[in-house]
Order: sequence, then structure tokens, then C-alpha cells
Amino acid sequence: MAHWLIKSEPNKWSWEMQVEAGAKGTFWNGVRNHTAKQYLMAMKKGEEAFFYHSNVGKEIVGIVKVIKTYYPDPSDESGKFGMCDFAAVKPLKRPVTLEEIKADERLADMILVNNSRLSVQPVTDEEWALICKLGGLVKE
Repeated sequence: MAHWLIKSEPNKWSWEMQVEAGAKGTFWNGVRNHTAKQYLMAMKKGEEAFFYHSNVGKEIVGIVKVIKTYYPDPSDESGKFGMCDFAAVKPLKRPVTLEEIKADERLADMILVNNSRLSVQPVTDEEWALICKLGGLVKE
């Protein structure tokens, strides 16, 4: 299974709000970038993603899973973009900051480091394991 990272501005949709949504989860809409759209389209039910607080905090705070695959985003008047639904899985025991990620040579090729504006991005198995370790989680 693939791993992902999705970004959300915590003043608009925070990790705490995602957790409050419970097992039913919530949609993740508003993507208007074609590369991010392609990544959303590639997601499969059950795959996991890091939940990243962008702009404020700039840190990975939790893990979510895909509970509904790509479907049209009703907030997109052009009809070109879609969304997926996610449910919270677990928080990181310790948030992993962008500064920390950029300082770790082992994560130098991570898309978050090289294209920090992209709101949906793949994460390699090696990056996933390392971020989980830095965040205080044991890889399952």
C-alpha cells in the first residue's frame, strides 16, 4: 500500500477537528492543483496519510486513512477536481516539524522538502518509517 501526506491549515481544519469527526471521517476538498489531483486519484481505500498542519505549525501531527476514494468535489465549479474522505487513525506522540524534516539528510528527497506548496503528495516507505520513528510511533 502507498503512503501519503495531506496538508490542512489548522485554523480551517485541524487535527483535533479530524479526530472529532470520528470513524465516519470527513471529506477533504479544495484541491485545485493538477498534480495533487492525480495523487488523490491514485489513493486506495485503507491507505494511510500523514496529516500535516500547514502555514500555522508546519508539522506532521497525525495519521489518517482513506475511507472513500476519489469523487467529484462539489465546491469546484469547473468540474475538474475531486476529493477523498479520510478518518483519523492516531496522533503522532510528538509532532514532527518541517524544520526537523529539512534538517534530516535522510529526508532530503522528500517532496515536502522540495515542493512544500503541494497539498497532496506521496511518501516513500523509508520516509514513512523514519517520520513515524521521529514522531514516537513504532512502525506496525
